[in-house]
Amino acid sequence: MKRNRNKAEKQSRFSFWSIPGALFIFTGTLCLTSALWYINVYGNVGADALVYTLFSDVGNAAPELIYNYIFCALLPALVISAGVVSFMFANYRNKIVVSLGKSKKLSLFPFPKWLSCTVSFVLSGLIVFYSMTVVGLDKYIKNMLSPPIPFIYDNNVQPQNVKITFPENKQNLIMIYLESMETSFLSEEYEGGSAYNLIPELCELAEENINFSSNETVGGFKALYGATWTVAAMMAINSGLPLKQPPQYQVAGADANEFGADSFAPGATMLPDILHKNGYYQAFMCGSDASFGSRRQLLTQHGVDTIYDLETAVDDGIIPKGYFVWWGMEDLYLFRYAKQELTKMAKQSQPFAFSLLTADTHHVGGYRCRYCRSRYPDQYSNVIACSSRQVNNFVNWIKKQDFYENTTIVIMGDHPSMDNDYIKNNITEDFDRRVYDCFINSRVTAGKTKNREFSSFDMFPTVLAALGCKIEGDRLGLGVNLFSDLPTLCEEYSYEELNSNLSAKSDFYDTVILRMSD
Repeated sequence: MKRNRNKAEKQSRFSFWSIPGALFIFTGTLCLTSALWYINVYGNVGADALVYTLFSDVGNAAPELIYNYIFCALLPALVISAGVVSFMFANYRNKIVVSLGKSKKLSLFPFPKWLSCTVSFVLSGLIVFYSMTVVGLDKYIKNMLSPPIPFIYDNNVQPQNVKITFPENKQNLIMIYLESMETSFLSEEYEGGSAYNLIPELCELAEENINFSSNETVGGFKALYGATWTVAAMMAINSGLPLKQPPQYQVAGADANEFGADSFAPGATMLPDILHKNGYYQAFMCGSDASFGSRRQLLTQHGVDTIYDLETAVDDGIIPKGYFVWWGMEDLYLFRYAKQELTKMAKQSQPFAFSLLTADTHHVGGYRCRYCRSRYPDQYSNVIACSSRQVNNFVNWIKKQDFYENTTIVIMGDHPSMDNDYIKNNITEDFDRRVYDCFINSRVTAGKTKNREFSSFDMFPTVLAALGCKIEGDRLGLGVNLFSDLPTLCEEYSYEELNSNLSAKSDFYDTVILRMSD
């Protein structure tokens, strides 16, 4: 009886030590595989994008991306953890014992369970820390804990303190945000980084209209800190400011609890706020769930009247109920939907501002629709080329409409592509990647458009200027009106300096833009 009791006690001790040990091992392994997956899929986009995504609404994310994570990060972590746990904690009949004398013996294997658990805890901690450094979370936390600096305060111009004069006959605005569209997709002939000119139609539009460029041909702008993923890019383009909402504030914003309903950068005066104040009817359209990444909150809390997305597309008969591909519906339906709603919008008496966001060129690999051709050796190249054709067809349709004469079209990428494998395999190494921009039917002519250094922030005042607005001082937010002769922040500072200053803590941003002291 005593022998059976001792055996049961040993088995109990095994269970006690193995369970926490297994949790430690799995936690560390999952952090490592997730970090490596994130870098492999997204590239070095910064920990701010990772933190924001983790704490915001990510409903209806593309299933392909979720499956990719499961098979490339979660399952490997489970397999590796199971192997390590079995090795360190299982009971083995055969033991390796070293004799230290007549009565002393040292068991080399299997390990004592308490020792295995201790080693698992220490190794897990080291692996978690290493994983944090891989994605840059260590620097993110350091910035959050460091003393604030006044850079944003010193360089920001609050729009509510600036006189902005609209022309007597207000110009309509159509803004087309192109997912991950960068000028790297141009061939070397146009100072691009690709072996092929994947976007000849967008290239031609840029050449025939206004394209602010970092070179002598078709170039674009830099995406700085706080503007390297879609909702952050929209924030930067519409406010001239980076997206720096801390995690607890993002959760509050999504749930509309502690900070109230108007919690997405409530102290920022954005482009939609200004257009709303000046009598514009505004709408935004995307082919996914507009709430993803808090895009809906950003827009509706700053003056946008109507949001069209996957759900409304079903209600309006664009797609059947239950339809879902990629992030929702492919861009061919998005442009069809846009034509339908623009036709209605143009019949209203007030000027309109309509923006839409494409999705087919999202990583990984893009979505191959029925319009895609097979001209290039890989799917993403063909998807990028298809997007260029579809945008050009949409622009040509707009030009045939009665409202075009009084409408300015702004086409721009949101941020550089995050398809890391594609960029490594298809874009010239160390290529200076820029985001595409094009201004069509601008009310003002441009001065110096070539060999400029500028960023997403400069799009804010520049879009208003393209509508014919006179901006006192030609500065809004951290941006400069590119139609003016003023130097941009990118022309005054290096990109390294700007990213360092933008990532640092800012009392002004927290108290004025986020109103966190309220």
